[in-house]
Amino acid sequence: MMIAMTLSEKQKMLAGELYRVTDPELQADQAAARAWMDQYNDRQDVPAEYARALLLARLAAVGEGAIIRPPFHVDYGFNITVGRGVFINFNCVILDVAPVVIGDFTQIGPGVQILAADHPRNPVERAQGAEFGRPILIGQNVWIGGGALILPGVTIGDNALVGAGSVVTRDVPEGVTVVGNPARALPES
Repeated sequence: MMIAMTLSEKQKMLAGELYRVTDPELQADQAAARAWMDQYNDRQDVPAEYARALLLARLAAVGEGAIIRPPFHVDYGFNITVGRGVFINFNCVILDVAPVVIGDFTQIGPGVQILAADHPRNPVERAQGAEFGRPILIGQNVWIGGGALILPGVTIGDNALVGAGSVVTRDVPEGVTVVGNPARALPES
């Protein structure tokens, strides 16, 4: 006899399935993230060890020497992995309903949005408040210019460059420079 397991909305979210963000458990997780952001974003001239301790308290992992300048905004925080020596400038938004991994020594300019959250294309499902997430993987030694948007499900290869203001809708191969909306590879010179 098989027993059907019903997944919680949080389990569905973490599995990349359709889920309802209005679920009380997810609402509590978001409230905890908001309280954490209030604390992190309010810090002024604190020792680096204190800032690191705050990041470790919320994010999945934070590599040595990583710096995230406030204000910094997340959906949950617990799906974000930041590598060694990563630098994230002011006003970064990461919607981490799915894993967001940022590789070692990557630099992210001000106002960048990394958006793992996605929504059904079917208007009936969308009207019912369903959403889902797709992971974002950013390689090592990547440079993302200010104001860029990284959309759900994108992988950016090691040593790639994303021009300021670009909208990245597709994977970026290793070592390639992309610019524009939608972001496209620059011809090699």
